[in-house]
Amino acid sequence: MDLMKSPISSTGKRNGQGSQSFLPSLLPSSFPTSTVSSIGILGRLRKLHQNPSLGLEKLYRHLTTGVGNSIFLVIFTDVMGGPTHRILMVSDFFYPNFGGVENHIYYLSQCLLKLGHWVVVLTHAYGNRSGVRYMTGGLKVYYIPWRPFLMQNTLPTFYGTLPIIRTILIREKISLVHGHQAFSTLCHEALMHARTMGYKVVFTDHSLYGFADVGSIHMNKVLQFTLADVNQAICVSHTSKENTVLRSGLPPEKVFVIPNAVDTAMFKPARSRLSYDKIIIVVVSRLVYRKGADLLVEVIPEVCRLCPNVHFIIGGDGPKRVRLEEMREKHSLQDRVEMLGAVPHAQVQSVLISGHIFLNSSLTEAFCIAILEAASCGLLTVSTRVGGVPEVLPDDMIVLAEPVPSDMVWAIKKAIHMLPQIDPQEMHLRMKDLYSWYDVARRTEVVYDHALKCSDENLLEHLSRYLTFGAWAVSRYWNW
Repeated sequence: MDLMKSPISSTGKRNGQGSQSFLPSLLPSSFPTSTVSSIGILGRLRKLHQNPSLGLEKLYRHLTTGVGNSIFLVIFTDVMGGPTHRILMVSDFFYPNFGGVENHIYYLSQCLLKLGHWVVVLTHAYGNRSGVRYMTGGLKVYYIPWRPFLMQNTLPTFYGTLPIIRTILIREKISLVHGHQAFSTLCHEALMHARTMGYKVVFTDHSLYGFADVGSIHMNKVLQFTLADVNQAICVSHTSKENTVLRSGLPPEKVFVIPNAVDTAMFKPARSRLSYDKIIIVVVSRLVYRKGADLLVEVIPEVCRLCPNVHFIIGGDGPKRVRLEEMREKHSLQDRVEMLGAVPHAQVQSVLISGHIFLNSSLTEAFCIAILEAASCGLLTVSTRVGGVPEVLPDDMIVLAEPVPSDMVWAIKKAIHMLPQIDPQEMHLRMKDLYSWYDVARRTEVVYDHALKCSDENLLEHLSRYLTFGAWAVSRYWNW
């Protein structure tokens, strides 16, 4: 595009109007004008016309640095005529809660903003955090006044969330809805409301589920009903894709595999290597059954008995913390097992770099971001061979074991012997090449493009697909 033919004149006016009246037409209708002025967007728009000699690429880099760069990226792309998506991320799990899903949504949203898209997050209220909040880079978050009732999930209402979701979709001029996590009630309801209104929807599954227990059977039925009308789906590992296809009945060609990533700028190794006189094994996890807390209760005493110079640091909280405290008392390991309790995500790096080995004892895992964070900090990883974990790291960066105490103890002893060969700085550089949130965002863009190109189906096609899940599904869809 010829910058001299820009719709903005040298005085910052367009069609005889001041630049202040021009700017809001490029922003979402709900974005406060005071925020626009504070981030200096107007001055940058003037430079768009005044500096054509800089060249488009150089000018783009110049204008998108500093505070408010994500907002300006959206404006710049609109002015230059490039395509942008307007995305609504939906999940019950988001900050200030901590976890893999929360990190995934946040980092993906930040990178999509920097790629020129407009991203809004929808979640339920957390304590006094309610209403509309703005996060780093201009990320807009709606904390709707729904309270969680179990494991941060909101109570299913079917139709109760429709008015507020419809208002947000229209107000933000959303073009695509992206739901996260299979057991998020808000995600399921938002996807169904969006499809009812004719929006394109994408779903990301972050976990693995079984097929035999009562909870999994119920969840799989709900997933089949919700995903029957989804345009595209994303899984974080190939194992997760197989699991999701079997549980939901989705055609495999509709499911993409895009792994998680890690912020290597945040997770850096210690400047100096730790002494091997005392080997420190770090555990950072929710202390629940699924994360293998019961396995830790049996593994830690045996490792301490076999290796007198090994110490453990355990970060995390949960219902199984009591069992770990009892184990420490029973075996008199108070001076060798340190319990930190819940660790904020901003402090995880400082905990990781205090150790040599990272221990993951999960019994089921689609993709473990904690392993990436530990490897980026230069720690050798010992993990159970479950789910998508074998896909995460190369063999020389991880020691895998079956989720049984004897095999876990053997893997830890093997990792201790491997430590002298590990270079934390080299491992960090390898992680920078292997995983990037920008790569995840660009691959997600491709999925969005596929979803938006999907043709709209008529009522008979919708009903025939729901009929495969039984008459109850058809009646529920008809009532919807």
